[in-house]
Formats: sequence, C-alpha cells, structure tokens
Amino acid sequence: MIRISTIFIAICMVLIAASLGLMVHSLAGLTVSESAIIALTALTFLILYNAVSMRLRDRTDVGGQIADLSRGTADLARQVAEFGRRMSAIEARLSATDANGQERVQTVAGEISELGSLVRQLASSVAAHDDILANAASIIQAPQAAAAATLEATAPAPAPADNVGAAVTPAAEAQQPAPALTNSQLLVSVRNAIEANRIDLFLQPMVTLPQRKVRFYEAVARLRDDKDQLLAAADFVGTAEAAGLMGQIDHTVILRCVQVLRRLMVRSKDVGVFCNMSGATLGNPSVFGQCLDFLEANRILAPSLVLEFKQSTFRHLGPVESEHLAQLARLGYGFSIDNVTDLRLDPRELADRGVKFIKVPANMLLDQKQLSSADIHAADLSDLLGRFGIDLVAERIEGERAVVDLLDYDVRFGQGFLFAPPRPLRPEGAATEPAPATSTVDAPARKEDKADVKFEARTEAPRVTGNAALARRASAQK
Repeated sequence: MIRISTIFIAICMVLIAASLGLMVHSLAGLTVSESAIIALTALTFLILYNAVSMRLRDRTDVGGQIADLSRGTADLARQVAEFGRRMSAIEARLSATDANGQERVQTVAGEISELGSLVRQLASSVAAHDDILANAASIIQAPQAAAAATLEATAPAPAPADNVGAAVTPAAEAQQPAPALTNSQLLVSVRNAIEANRIDLFLQPMVTLPQRKVRFYEAVARLRDDKDQLLAAADFVGTAEAAGLMGQIDHTVILRCVQVLRRLMVRSKDVGVFCNMSGATLGNPSVFGQCLDFLEANRILAPSLVLEFKQSTFRHLGPVESEHLAQLARLGYGFSIDNVTDLRLDPRELADRGVKFIKVPANMLLDQKQLSSADIHAADLSDLLGRFGIDLVAERIEGERAVVDLLDYDVRFGQGFLFAPPRPLRPEGAATEPAPATSTVDAPARKEDKADVKFEARTEAPRVTGNAALARRASAQK
C-alpha cells in the first residue's frame, strides 16, 4: 500500500517542476512548449533522485536487519550450547542415581504383582459366590414359576385397574417370541402389521457410569402379527428391506420417537432418544424425503434426537447416502453407530460425518482375544474418541463385574439388561379403543402423560447387584 509520505513527495516534485516551468516562461520569455519541456525534464531528474535515494536507504535498512539477525542467531547458538551443557549435567546425575532407581522400581513391581494376585483371588471367590447364588435362586424360583404357569392357565386374565396400568404391558407378556415362519409368511405378516399400524415402540434406558442416571432412551421397533405375537427386529428387518417396506417402518418409528421425546422434555431437558434408521431408508430418495421433511419441521429437537445406523451402513455409504447424511447433519442431528463388529475405526472421518456416539458390546471391549486384532486397545478407545467429540457407549451389559471393568476404560455410558430391559409403550390410538368395564372409557391425554411418567420411574436404572440380575434372568428363562 502506498504510504502518505510517498504521495506527499510526488506532489511536491510536481509542484517544483511546474513552478520552474512558470518561472522560465515568465522571466526568460520562453514559449509554453519549451517551458513545459524544461518542467518535465526537471520532474524526471527529481524522480530519479528520489528513486536512487530510496534504494540506498532500503539497502541500509536491510543491512541493519541482517546484522540484527546475525546477532540473534549468535545468541540462539549460545543458548543451545548452554542447554546442552545442562542436559549433560542432568544425564550425569541420572546415571549416578540409576542403581537406586532400579532397586525402587523392582520393589514397587513386586508389590504390584502381590496386589494383582490378591485381586485375582478376590475375583475368583466373588465369581464362585455369584454362581452359587444364581443356582440357588433358579432352584428356589423353579417351583414358583411352575405354580404361576398353572394359575395363569386356569385363571382368567384380570382387567387393568386404570389407564396407567394399561399404558405399559408386562415385559413377560409383551415379549412372547413369534413361531418360526417362512419367508412368504413373514412377508405377509410384515405387510399386514404395517397396514394395521401394529408397530410397537420399546424403550431401553442408557445410563451414565458410574452414577447410573438415565440420560438417553433407545427406541426399538417391534411388529405384531395377526396373533399379536411380537416380531423382533432381527426377524423382520431383512425381509422388510428386501420388499422395500423398511422406509414405512422407519417413518413411523421416527414419528413416535419425536412424540415420546416431546413428552420427556416437558419434565426434563437433559434427556434424549436414540432412533434407529436403516440403510435402505437412507438410500431411498422418496422415503427419505418424507422423513427429512418431518425432521426439518422438528429441528428444534435435533440436539436431543440421535439417529442410529449400523456400522456396515457407514462403511458402505454411496453418493446418495452420503448426501442424505450430510443433509441431516446440516439440520443439527447427531448420529450413533451400533452393531459394531470390530474396532477398526477412523474417529476423524466419523466426526466429520456428524457421529456423536459409538456403541460397542461390553464383551468386545473386555475380550482380550478380539482386542488382539484391533487397531487400538479398548482402554485407549474412549480417550481417542473423546478428542473428536464422540462418546463411547458400552451396550449389552449383563453383570456388575462388567461395569467395574468398564470403569477402568473410562466408559461414560452403559446400556443393557443389568440396568433395565426394553419396555413397551402404548401405541398411538390406544386411548380410543374400547376399554374393559373396570377402566375409563375414554382416556384423556394427561393420563397418557402419567403413563410415561410411570415408565420413566421404572426405568431409572436401579442399582441391581450381580446376584439379583442373574436370578432375574434365570426366572425369566424359566
């Protein structure tokens, strides 16, 4: 940029040349053209003189800067030499005290090995007690389960006392597995369930560790066939994707997840919902457009609604899927990865795509055989993901011992049957169905909210001991 002093010098040179031309014209009696030539000649000489003087001044400045740089380099060399002398002195001191340091390290290593042996003995004894208590619980509860089955077979089903009791069905009745079906029968059952809106939503809490405070809920879809038997996701997802029906299921699940999230956020802003979405929906422009319009209309809930995809879906993203994923990220929605089969992860790439959570099974994190083929040790995985804004979630936790081991890996969130199993919610429109004589005919909306409160109170992740959890699972299997 031209400096003001340069502009001022140029103006002065022009004024001097013009004044010289005027003086020659008025005093010497020269013509205007001759005076102009003399003025231009004078201006040229002034310009040359200014350029030469500026060049000499710049050369002097550069020489001064080079001299300063030489002095600074010499000072830096002296400082480096001083640091080298100090490092030599420190190395000499360390070599003198190396023998004492080795003795101390050997002493500490011996104490650590003794503590490790004591911890292993304690763990083996606790495991033996857990096995003994689990066997005792199964033996005690087997006659009770048989008697309960006999009473259920002979006694009529009682009617619900109120709408709060009807809001959440018992887990043992709601999770009856459907019999094995052929592909054609399964496809017919899936179509009929979608047409009749027999899509149930199950919620499983995700808790913080070690506080065990409910922070998120994962929404899982279940279909009911014509006989009101549940079809798990592993049973119908493949058939629904092959028939192009998975988009309708995902759209319904997203709609209900938003409704549940709005009710939960009325009571607490620190709660979120994980909503599963299949890769087939992500790659179908027409179905994804409907889901995108709905999510854009509810983008205010984006910080609390997490869309969950499989690891295989993220690894095989095409151009269409990548663009759709980018559109969701621009709306502010975060993503989660589940069904993790290995720990070969690229946190930077996942963070750039908008991934906020990664769910890894607890047995994968704790299994040393699987970790031998991984790119990173499980103890360092949480810290690595955290540097890119991704939280590690340990899922399928079924014992207290796994929780204790996961705390050493700095895992912040946990999910599994130890805290609470997936619990069903009453589907939309259940309040308008005919109710038994003992219940209210038309349940108002506030009753439904009370049902949600009841559900959240039961899924507040009680501090269940490992023995009680094993006993509960044994009774459920019976």
